[in-house]
Amino acid sequence: MAVDTMDGTKLTLGPILFHWDADRKRDFYARIADEAPIDIVYLGEVVCSKRSPFFERHYPEVIDRLERGGKQVVLSTLAEVVLPRERAMTADLCRQTHYPVEVNNTAGLSALAGRAHRIGPMMNIYNERAMAYLARNGATHFALPTELRREAAAVLARAAAGIGVSVEVQVFGRASLALSARCYHARAHHRTKDECQFVCQEDPDGMALRTLDGEDMLAINGIQTLSHSYVNLLAELEEMRALGIDHFRLMPHSVDMVAVATAFSDHVAGRADAAEAADRIAQLGIGAPFSNGFWHGIAGHRFWRAETDLACA
Repeated sequence: MAVDTMDGTKLTLGPILFHWDADRKRDFYARIADEAPIDIVYLGEVVCSKRSPFFERHYPEVIDRLERGGKQVVLSTLAEVVLPRERAMTADLCRQTHYPVEVNNTAGLSALAGRAHRIGPMMNIYNERAMAYLARNGATHFALPTELRREAAAVLARAAAGIGVSVEVQVFGRASLALSARCYHARAHHRTKDECQFVCQEDPDGMALRTLDGEDMLAINGIQTLSHSYVNLLAELEEMRALGIDHFRLMPHSVDMVAVATAFSDHVAGRADAAEAADRIAQLGIGAPFSNGFWHGIAGHRFWRAETDLACA
């Protein structure tokens, strides 16, 4: 099942950021393949190379299932490459030619030079010159960083149209804010990164990081820092399409992602207005506030309600 629009709009599913066990991932992708109105699925370990062996052997089965479900599969590289084996992992993934690659670290660029590839959001492309430079290297598609405001996204969308590449924006899910060489998750449990015992698997949507007053502020996922709030740009989709942004990314979480994808798809296809689709997502019990602040140029964790012109905390 894909998004049935005629204007080239694509609904995409980003890579799973969290350390879900292999059975859970297989079940998740099987349901996405069979039930979710998603056009493109990004597959791969992006956050921690130590997790990769748990699921890599299932890639052929998962890819086959997704393709039989009508999804295009794109392989995503690690976002942080610091060890020789991580450089080798990235190079191996980039050398294969069966599937498109989304690069999330510059370590992959040389291996893909001259070949069509995608640039992931963790490459942090903030200006037209960087976009043009990477396009000359072979990049055909750019997923923008989640913290870009709409004015900056509009400039990049115009630049992309001028050089014939496409642009993607994350419209649902916790925003990736930072990566570190150290593992916060292990440290919080008094373990070293090398002896983490994969404690991050205890937090399927990230571990809450609270202020001294006990207020939820961020979420930790291994070496990654995420927003506590869930980005929700459903009401901004039409504006984005008018700017030339035609790929909308949903990030996987424990919530019913088929329901999330269906709500976004129905709105994109005109079967549900923004209010109805937003209400359906609100009924899913996500357990964290929504945010669209980055897009509107206010604090990223806040939610701007256009109908009242109020920025709600």
